Amino acid sequence: MNIHEYQAKEIFRQYNVPVPGGQVAFSPDEAVEAARSLGGKLWVVKAQIHAGGRGLGGGVKLAKSLDEVRELADQILGMTLVTHQTGPEGKVVHKVYIEEGADIAKEYYLGMLLDRAAEMPVMMASTEGGMEIEKVAEETPEKIVKVNIDPAIGFQGFHGRQLAFGLGLAKEEIGPFIKFAKALYDVYMDKDAEMIEINPLIKTGDGKFLALDAKMGFDDNALGRHPDILEMRDLTEEEPTEVEAKEHGLSYIKLDGNVGCMVNGAGLAMATMDIIKHEGGEPANFLDVGGGANPETVAKGFEIILKDPNVKAIFVNIFGGIVRCDRVANGILEATKITDVNVPVIVRLDGTNATEAAEILNNAGIKNIIAAEDLADGAKKAVEAAK
Repeated sequence: MNIHEYQAKEIFRQYNVPVPGGQVAFSPDEAVEAARSLGGKLWVVKAQIHAGGRGLGGGVKLAKSLDEVRELADQILGMTLVTHQTGPEGKVVHKVYIEEGADIAKEYYLGMLLDRAAEMPVMMASTEGGMEIEKVAEETPEKIVKVNIDPAIGFQGFHGRQLAFGLGLAKEEIGPFIKFAKALYDVYMDKDAEMIEINPLIKTGDGKFLALDAKMGFDDNALGRHPDILEMRDLTEEEPTEVEAKEHGLSYIKLDGNVGCMVNGAGLAMATMDIIKHEGGEPANFLDVGGGANPETVAKGFEIILKDPNVKAIFVNIFGGIVRCDRVANGILEATKITDVNVPVIVRLDGTNATEAAEILNNAGIKNIIAAEDLADGAKKAVEAAK
């Protein structure tokens, strides 16, 4: 689950991670009132969406008067903001964050995520603040300093010094930087975050470090421990079909292809998408119906997949272990009754009650259901059908 910049900065303040003053606003009038209460003569009007690249997309503007705050807020609120992370469809801006201006002497990048290879968190820093970190990693990877942190010992001074030395900080800046980095590590661990990104982290003219931006994502499986974070969820920023799937116990992620996938088990789902790619196709989604699939959940899976107009064929790939194949077959038939399944459905069922499932489908007499002999045959037929 992701949250907005203003929400991430609320969490930062709880842990004494320094951030500029700011307030969220939902209308131009609220934006002006926020700027007036912050004081000063310079403000930044920031679109609040779950995506990076807002500045390049025109969603971050500098205002030098209250009238300009109102004008910019009016421009940004309601706009469809397109960035490299939103895709060409963009995202509609429903709120803005009014932040006091900052005296920027130098920009850095600072972030944390899980290093799966090392099996521990990694803190990353770079002198290339304000740049897309993916671009920096691709073109100048030597400018990214990485430090793995063993949770058994936590963040220590030597971790901070290694990062500070890599950034080329002056002697008097190292102490404040370590304090900042330690607070960020505490946020990451205490809140079960999956990712924290500050881009840019700035050094002000008087030598202080401030998080000028903030992005946070959380482990969905840990949200039961954090009801305060769960309350920050913004459903308008999430794919509607993914929200609907989650409500019905389905793991669904929308992709850009045209071959819909319905599979049981995350590993088999990944393998199914891989073999579709291998056959020259593009998966339209990840959908794991789980170990407790029944006719109702399978039917709901079909309904959700078919809400994507790009889907031209559906590949059902079920290995019956806990899930009985005959239940899946009945679910497919149920789906044809309640949903207009108007695309070819390629079915590969193997394992528990596969024979019974084949009989159910063969006796149904539904023309657009195509049987597959095995995984490779199913993938090939699905890709051909989608073309």
